[in-house]
Amino acid sequence: MFSMNSDKSFKTIRPIAATSIHGIVFLDDSLLAIDSKSGYLLKVDPQTNSTSILNPQHWQELIGATGIAYADGLLWFTSEDSVYFCSLEDPNNFKPSLFVRLYQPANGIAIWESTVYVASQKTGYIHVYEKKTAKEITRFHSPGIGLENITVKGEELWISDLTEQTVYCLERATGQIIFSVLTPFQCPTGLDFYTDPETGEEVLYVAYSFSEPYVRDNPNIDPNYELSYRNCTFIHPLYFYYDVQKKYALSNGFLVEMSYVEELEPLDPVELEQVEWRIALPAETDRQKVRQIEAIGLPFTEEVKDGQRIAVFKFDKLTEKDRLIFGWRAVLEVWSIKYRLTPSDCEKIPPVPEEYLERYLMDDDNLSMDTEIIKRAAVEAIGKETNFLRKVHSIRNYVYDRLSYEIKPHIDTPEIALRRGLGSCGEYLGVLLALSRLNGIPCRTVGRYKCPADPFLRGLPLEPQYNHVWMEFYVPGKGWLPMESNPDDIIDGGPYPTRFFMGLAWFHAEMAKDVPFERLLSNGLPVDKAQISIGDLALNHVQFTILEELKPGGSALD
Repeated sequence: MFSMNSDKSFKTIRPIAATSIHGIVFLDDSLLAIDSKSGYLLKVDPQTNSTSILNPQHWQELIGATGIAYADGLLWFTSEDSVYFCSLEDPNNFKPSLFVRLYQPANGIAIWESTVYVASQKTGYIHVYEKKTAKEITRFHSPGIGLENITVKGEELWISDLTEQTVYCLERATGQIIFSVLTPFQCPTGLDFYTDPETGEEVLYVAYSFSEPYVRDNPNIDPNYELSYRNCTFIHPLYFYYDVQKKYALSNGFLVEMSYVEELEPLDPVELEQVEWRIALPAETDRQKVRQIEAIGLPFTEEVKDGQRIAVFKFDKLTEKDRLIFGWRAVLEVWSIKYRLTPSDCEKIPPVPEEYLERYLMDDDNLSMDTEIIKRAAVEAIGKETNFLRKVHSIRNYVYDRLSYEIKPHIDTPEIALRRGLGSCGEYLGVLLALSRLNGIPCRTVGRYKCPADPFLRGLPLEPQYNHVWMEFYVPGKGWLPMESNPDDIIDGGPYPTRFFMGLAWFHAEMAKDVPFERLLSNGLPVDKAQISIGDLALNHVQFTILEELKPGGSALD
């Protein structure tokens, strides 16, 4: 079991004047970092962010460099298709020497004793060289599809992948993945381990670099506000916990307050008697824990159905004249999770439980499973694949090949979505469910909201722009595993990242498993949606507040 479980708070490092931090290396009590856009080799004090440039006369040589390493008094770095090394003794005499040329862009570098590891997205490999002769010893397949940076810790290779939003831990000798963790921010661009000089405690730091939108005050236009973008780069600790038995890894968690409130304001004349308004509550899962739940506006009773907690609000009568506010507030621990299940784990699995056959393999939600286009797609999606896990992955890729993301005011059936080639998250999900169930893969809809994914906006009320749904598929003998509906469909024609294939980020709020998120009953019977819908009766208000960052084990960071 691996873990990074600390009682000390490690701060976010923000090098002054940096625009695009990539490779990083900790040396004693300082940090070396490459700013790829400016070409600066920066020396940073991790405690104060005090920053200096070590190559003031030779910054051109490092423009575009993405990876650095330090060994035996020499700085090693990757630039374009080559690997170089040089001495830092005289900053004014910066003379890089060529180590090896890959003839494809080299992205990351790490050194362990007499061995040099070089990552290249274009070749798709981690190349391993003998340090003295520059001869390639072997190579490993890159674990992800994006630009990767690497570092070495003992018998492990650690790799950050910009597109996958993931850090991988590999066996250094074989390149086999031990586990992987999702990063709390997008676009990780470098990583290294830092040892606290006072306590000897070790923590993994990850660099990030991306563009963020902001509203700019421009006095030259009217109105004077405009949307613009700016560089955002920083280095943040990555905390993680790997459960070998359950085969999942947790990373940076957050204590989040979430509220869901309905404002009753009917659009049309209505009169309902003996009303039950049922709203699902947050679920308890491997990555989400409920610390506290309380009612807002009106009290509710709580029921549990198939393990899902439900808040039940009761009214003797509701009419178009009533104006009410009611809902719930929950304090949640939410973590990023990544399961490490491989195709070999799914070669010899037991049959699907009998009780799951009707519940999770049938068309119970207008999935168009009896239409020719969906039945044909179900066959095409898996081809000759027989492995259970590979079937799920093939179905996901098939759907991504044929759909493009588009927000729509309503959800069409999978048949229509597949013909049109466009869909929202709900339509992606419908096609995924239909094709999976026709191939004997039990699956279900889960969701319901995502917290705005900016952990630095703590203590501020945040509102999600949309509701969101994703999928869980059941592997007999292993359990339920998550799979996002559409967020990994980011590259036309692929390859597609697998960050949310058997993984969820910290900002997902899980609820409504095996039950509708919200239902309305009158006199004990479901209210006909064709007669009146919840959306015509009330306006919902969803709000998140990020309270604290958490470490595995539940301790809060200051």
